[in-house]
Amino acid sequence: MASKRCYYEVLEVVREADDDTIKSSYRRLAMQWHPDRNPGDGDAEIKFKEAAEAYEVLRDPEKRERYNRYGHAGLEGMNLPNFGNADSVMDLFGELLGGVFGGGRGRRGPQAGRDLQTPVELDLVEAYKGVTRKVTIPRAEPCSDCGGDGCKKGTRPVSCRRCNGQGVVIQGQGFFRIQQTCPGCGGRGAIITDPCQACRGAGRVVRDREVSVPIPQGIEHGHDIRISGEGEAGGPGAPPGDLYIRVRVKKHPLFDRDGHNLHCVVPVTFSQAALGGPIEVPTLEGKYVSHNLKRGTQAGDEVRLAGKGMPTLPRTHGGSGRQGDLILHVRLVTPRNLTKRQEELLRELGEIEGKHVSPERKSFLDRVRDFFTPETSSANTAK
Repeated sequence: MASKRCYYEVLEVVREADDDTIKSSYRRLAMQWHPDRNPGDGDAEIKFKEAAEAYEVLRDPEKRERYNRYGHAGLEGMNLPNFGNADSVMDLFGELLGGVFGGGRGRRGPQAGRDLQTPVELDLVEAYKGVTRKVTIPRAEPCSDCGGDGCKKGTRPVSCRRCNGQGVVIQGQGFFRIQQTCPGCGGRGAIITDPCQACRGAGRVVRDREVSVPIPQGIEHGHDIRISGEGEAGGPGAPPGDLYIRVRVKKHPLFDRDGHNLHCVVPVTFSQAALGGPIEVPTLEGKYVSHNLKRGTQAGDEVRLAGKGMPTLPRTHGGSGRQGDLILHVRLVTPRNLTKRQEELLRELGEIEGKHVSPERKSFLDRVRDFFTPETSSANTAK
């Protein structure tokens, strides 16, 4: 979890700032980051709530004193208000911000559309080359009968009597007053008395929408692709939400992906490993490439083919546009069923190997002898 920023830093004031300076700075920042001025901007809403929390602490002498002494830890147990959303901030400081937004935040106004998400499954070749996919999603769209206002043709919403069209009501009396969203109209400030029959007053209907999704080459499993404006419709005059495509890449029978590199197990015969020479290697391009195996290749050796792995995302999608590598893992294949001629040749080879021990095998035999010799000598001494 990220640590909280210093409240004085948040409000852009010095530690010795007086109450009027703190109040003025908070009001300026709240206006700057107000959600109504930054629709759909999540970062702005975070800063708006962050400034409200800082102001709530620094405007109160007791809370400010404890914060100055002990930092954020000193505020634990002080039952701070909830700053989980912008509405809770307006409930607390609506009057302070009312000069710019017409008497508190008041009417919420049209709400932006909801974001949608849907998965798309690719095979590794499609992720390698890039592909365009069509997805069909059910989403809320403006009702064509009423134009999205929810009213029957020829009628209009009427002002909510409970809040006088403000979208909020004030509860309490005297010094303690709480501003809340109007329960009668839900903050809209108006009520539909004669709803549209097609959408039943909702202003939106659910329809299937087909969207073409360009998926760039090099996309990785679990990545999201954002299609702006293809989410659900917002209220009248409000922007729609976005559509997020969650990419899932299936396992491949030949290749394992590790970032932008590919790994492939390549079986080779004893003669190929011993003598070296060309072998055919599969690639995601759909064709084989030839590679000269070096003489004396051992089982488990790795061979790297530069530029034959996965492409990175294009620069237009934040990638480098480079290509990863293909890493071959050599697996030595021992034949299970020998022909008579193969057996004759291998026996002949075995006889030659017995006369000409390789350096690796000689080193191993020497270590084995050294391991057993001390024990044998001790046993002989004991007798």
